[in-house]
Amino acid sequence: MLSPRTRSAAKIACILLAIAACSSTNETFSSRQVPGGHPKNGRNYIEAAGCGSCHMIPGVVNARGMVGPSLEHFAQRTFIAGEVPNTTDNLVRWIVNPPSIEPKTAMPALGVTPSQARDIAAYLYQLR
Repeated sequence: MLSPRTRSAAKIACILLAIAACSSTNETFSSRQVPGGHPKNGRNYIEAAGCGSCHMIPGVVNARGMVGPSLEHFAQRTFIAGEVPNTTDNLVRWIVNPPSIEPKTAMPALGVTPSQARDIAAYLYQLR
């Protein structure tokens, strides 16, 4: 049988491990990299495609739309459109052709190329 002091120490150790795991996960989400993606170009493509007419997007001029969700802290989201894990490849696929992932989505395919989508993903993943 463990002493009350030992049980308390074990509880504290478990709590500290849980906190460390959460911090590690948040760092992973907040520091996602998109190979070949350029955030500055991504912001320009977002503006050109008119994404801000449906979404609130920090750092994008006049991006105050209320149809789709705000894209603030996008890197910390677990899923894209509630359908697929939030990975670079899935995000690029989503940006290029949203209905291919969620056929009933209100988000249309906007003619964004895979290269442009990588830049847009790089921008979204750096939002805080």
